[in-house]
Amino acid sequence: MIRLLCADVDGTLVGANGVVHPDIWPAVDRARAAGIRLALCSGRPAFGITRDYAERLAPDGWHIFQNGASVVRFPDGRTHSVRLDPTQVQALIARARATGRTLELYSDLDYAVEEDSESTRQHADLLGVALTPRPLEAFDQAVVRAQWMVPRALHDELLAETYPGIEMWPSTSPLMPDTLFVALLPIGVSKGTGVQALAEEYGVPLEDIMFVGDAWNDIPALQLVGHPVAMGNAEPEALAIARHVVGHVDDGGLAAALDLAVRLREDG
Repeated sequence: MIRLLCADVDGTLVGANGVVHPDIWPAVDRARAAGIRLALCSGRPAFGITRDYAERLAPDGWHIFQNGASVVRFPDGRTHSVRLDPTQVQALIARARATGRTLELYSDLDYAVEEDSESTRQHADLLGVALTPRPLEAFDQAVVRAQWMVPRALHDELLAETYPGIEMWPSTSPLMPDTLFVALLPIGVSKGTGVQALAEEYGVPLEDIMFVGDAWNDIPALQLVGHPVAMGNAEPEALAIARHVVGHVDDGGLAAALDLAVRLREDG
């Protein structure tokens, strides 16, 4: 029986046109009517348009952001946050200075980036916030995630680097197809740990959870749940471990996953 469905955003809920397919919100309503809890599980932060998506899915529920570093319930402000150590943050800033790469720093509800460039403006638009460049050292909030934003051609070079106490989770967005986003999180934090936190909050066994995703950073959650679902546009590594595969994001494949969850619940 499906009791909880967690859905990724980029490449799952939102496609290359930057909007949610019209078939998805009616399918969301059907799933909620069937008694299935819904949660967003995104690499994005818990603000801007991503918060709007989360509250449309479940206004009173828990949601996972920042690749698992922020697990947030908006009505009462409760969070499960895992912070980077300040010395780690300073080391990343120094690396950004040395390489000229774009580094973003995130707290639960805000972020900082220094550059005013085409890519940083495009990313701010994707997040649904205004771009306000500021020195990274001036960001005085607890950092739960750092993120490299680089050309996809740097994938192998960047992922060959190591940072003490930090894991890297690459992801992409159909809205910025030439850009690689690499989340930098404390070791052990992932979308999988975020799903575990939701399972504990709701008292739901992992085997009764469906996760729908498409990218490398979705793999820890896909491996964890009883019903891993990959989008038709998913990376090969995600497709390889999926129990079900639905349509492409631009064809509203998430709606098919939601309806599958309803059928499995009814057959449960």
